[in-house]
Amino acid sequence: MDDTNFSPGRFAALLFDMDGTVLSSLASAERIWAEWAREHDIDVEKFLPTIHGVQAVETIRRQALPGVDPKVEAARITRAEIDNVQGTEAIAGAAALLRDLPIDRWAVVTSAPRALAERRMAAAGLPLPSVMVTAEDVERSKPAPDGYLLAAKLLQVNIGDCLVFEDAPAGIEAGVTAGASVIVVAALQSEPPKTRHATIDSYQALHVTPGDGGVTVQLVGAN
Repeated sequence: MDDTNFSPGRFAALLFDMDGTVLSSLASAERIWAEWAREHDIDVEKFLPTIHGVQAVETIRRQALPGVDPKVEAARITRAEIDNVQGTEAIAGAAALLRDLPIDRWAVVTSAPRALAERRMAAAGLPLPSVMVTAEDVERSKPAPDGYLLAAKLLQVNIGDCLVFEDAPAGIEAGVTAGASVIVVAALQSEPPKTRHATIDSYQALHVTPGDGGVTVQLVGAN
């Protein structure tokens, strides 16, 4: 693979997207969004791939539906998603990795609202970080870099010294634009993503060693 945007080494902090990156809520999310799409006569098959990696309000706003208030509809979707987290699971190796990381060396940056993010992390059996940047915390969602820049600021580290883990194009762009290194998590993707970034199928593909002042990350089998 063309690994031009990641060099194994020490990073000040690791910044993780949530859905599709440390956990899978695909089944419940797509079930709820599909129902919403059918209510509004939207082609479900074409619509569902567009919901990932961006805030719900932006997803709805893009549909430009007459008489539909994106904020009201997004709140309704969020309530439904909080009430239904059945099937939410951690990505292989994510739980062990996050539990082993020092609390001041990692954060979650997600386009989900905080209540939903906390609900899904708990349902997947994942620890909550001390820094979690959610939809309420930034004006611009991914692909804007705001969330990752804020996470680095709250952790008191330089974003250029951070490693971002992402799965969706909007999130990858956000990490790159912020100035971080990026690894793509392809655990839930049926085909290898077309990307110039290092790609892993699970966190078992990494060797991660916390240490004084940072975290060393290497790809298993890499020289």
